[in-house]
Amino acid sequence: MSPAPPIIKIDKLYFAYQDNPVLENVNLEIEKGELASIVGPNGGGKTTLLKLILGLLKPAGGTLEVFGRAPEKARRKIGYMPQHAQLDPQFPISVLDVVLMGRLDQCGKGLFSGNYPRSAANIAGEVLAEVGLEGSARKSFNELSGGQRQRVLIARALCSEPELLLLDEPTANIDPCSEENLYQTLTKLNRKMTILLVSHDLGFVSQIVKSVICVNRQVVIHPTSEINGNIIKEIYGGNFNLIRHDHRCDQTGHSHYDHFSVNRGNRLMD
Repeated sequence: MSPAPPIIKIDKLYFAYQDNPVLENVNLEIEKGELASIVGPNGGGKTTLLKLILGLLKPAGGTLEVFGRAPEKARRKIGYMPQHAQLDPQFPISVLDVVLMGRLDQCGKGLFSGNYPRSAANIAGEVLAEVGLEGSARKSFNELSGGQRQRVLIARALCSEPELLLLDEPTANIDPCSEENLYQTLTKLNRKMTILLVSHDLGFVSQIVKSVICVNRQVVIHPTSEINGNIIKEIYGGNFNLIRHDHRCDQTGHSHYDHFSVNRGNRLMD
């Protein structure tokens, strides 16, 4: 039996904003069931790579296929959580309404009037349970903690029932305990879908991902076991070091995990 084709296949990809190259000679294959982290310096091309996979941008050279098709033709199989959710914090929206945005094609104009199919509401309830927020559907999105909001946004991405989940900085602006709960959720979701997440939190991510995709104009893949100070220096440039923090969460809300951050001089990069 021949091996299954990769979910994502990129060959000699080139992309530039106007005349400024962002990604050059990118070659990448992501197999079904992968859980990988995309890391690299700001401006290195991480978010651009996600947008290319989504078909929101088109490469200027090379080829990119998702599920064996052009990315824009594979979007129904992709769930996406952007780095900055465009939600007005003053807008009175429920958790259920946010999640159902992931099925706009099915809910249409009935989303905020409550006139949406029962099947959509059932799926929304199921994905909320998957991220540990069962019973929260009628709560106001604005009354949730930062970590709970991130899980709601992941549920929104899951509501389209994707086979590939893309997350851009899912741990931004959340506390360490919420961060650990989030990664436990992702580990569980990975049993049934492929996941790519962008993160600066290299040490913590490397505890759960199978490989690290280093993006800095070009792309290099490393097994997590290979990540060390020399590789971090290659990724970020300059004299960076790993700084260890003992910090882990338990059911009481206390934290005790071993966390490694990237440090350059007096500047801490997470």
